Amino acid sequence: MAELRANRAKQKLANGDVAVCFAAWGYGGADGLERLAPLEPDGIWLEGEHGEVDFSNTGELTRAIDLTGASPIVRVHQNQAGVIYRTLDLGAQGIVVPHVNTREEAEAVVQAGKYAPLGLRGAFTSRQGIGVANYQSLANDQTMLVILIEDIIGVQNLDEILKVDNIDVFFVAPGDLAQTMGLIGQPHHPDVQSVVDESLRRIVAAGRTAGALVSNENAAHHLEQGVKFFLGGPPTWIEDGLVEMNRRAEA
Repeated sequence: MAELRANRAKQKLANGDVAVCFAAWGYGGADGLERLAPLEPDGIWLEGEHGEVDFSNTGELTRAIDLTGASPIVRVHQNQAGVIYRTLDLGAQGIVVPHVNTREEAEAVVQAGKYAPLGLRGAFTSRQGIGVANYQSLANDQTMLVILIEDIIGVQNLDEILKVDNIDVFFVAPGDLAQTMGLIGQPHHPDVQSVVDESLRRIVAAGRTAGALVSNENAAHHLEQGVKFFLGGPPTWIEDGLVEMNRRAEA
């Protein structure tokens, strides 16, 4: 029988290391995704909220990511049980859910993304589980759940959201946050960055895993803050920026 494939990104986080995730914007095809393999990402983030990723191509794209050794992570377009567990069924090892603004919404992510007794994920299997005995009893350990704190109301409710178990990453996203602060199109505005930094501080202080959008300019800053889940775009800075950050974090 086959063994369940380990979730590299989740393992890195469990070990207390930084998990390096590439945003696959511009690398939407399977052939392009395979070409990221030499950079050895821990995860590759597929865009199903704003991009072309949907149920018709998720299986192909996650299979290509499997060949790189990275964890296929898919941002879905809504916090709906069928969307979440169907995406897992098609081969995602990680799910990113946008606009999680309350404790109840975070709990809904867990209910959809985990099998009983942790949740109520639909009792099917996954492409990751083909040939794996007892997949449903093993899958929870390898399934990663990421929620986006990207609205000011989510920041206001963050302390309650952080109480929800089985969320692997609490990711603070500046773009929509800026919009809900009345600063549309200004994610780098000092007021927005102040809220981002304070939110990340609260996540780390609560003993939970913080995630952030990282560039050459802010990677060291977020590393010092204790952020463990890094998301960045390969074309602009991965080769000499994030890979170096990953090496330093592991040293």
